[in-house]
Amino acid sequence: MDEPNMRVQLQQRKDDLVAMGLMVQKALSGAVEALKTRNLAMARRIMADDARIDDKRFEIENKCIDMMAENRNSRTDLRTLVAILSMIIELERIGDYAEGIAKIVILIGDEPPLKPLIDIPRMTEITVEMVDTSLKSFLSGDVELAKKVTTIDNTVDNLYDQVFRELLTFMMVDPKTISRATRLIWVAHNLERAADRATNIADRVIYTVSG
Repeated sequence: MDEPNMRVQLQQRKDDLVAMGLMVQKALSGAVEALKTRNLAMARRIMADDARIDDKRFEIENKCIDMMAENRNSRTDLRTLVAILSMIIELERIGDYAEGIAKIVILIGDEPPLKPLIDIPRMTEITVEMVDTSLKSFLSGDVELAKKVTTIDNTVDNLYDQVFRELLTFMMVDPKTISRATRLIWVAHNLERAADRATNIADRVIYTVSG
């Protein structure tokens, strides 16, 4: 494969990565929106669409492997391809967390809300921003931008701790709330883990750029 063609294909793989990232961000935001609005139809769509995210991951993976098999890649190109392979795994897992939240929405059904949702939507906004920023840092090769993602992760961790303590208090005061509170804790846990995956992407950017 000649150098110009390799450049084109490498850019295409980056574009594919961004497309997958957008799918994951939409799924995560949509899952929590479905939770807020008790939109079971939206939750079911997100669960069904997880297969599309999985397919996108394997599509990108196969294309990267085909490029690596050419044996004409520079060290920089190989490092970029390996980084993309790593990132699509992280994105696929974030998609799984979104699917998990959608499943919780189905479990909750039409149960009355335990409390107004404030911190969980905030966790979602930050996590989606982390995914977006980590991918932008990869495209631009901006290590400092990637480092900001790792810092933001602390905010999500703190919000998770806050949600956990608050819901634990609900359960202690009124055992009848245990089921509803536990499900919200699952949602918050999925978001916290999704933020960790976004941080992993940022860490990979730092390594890819700086070595």
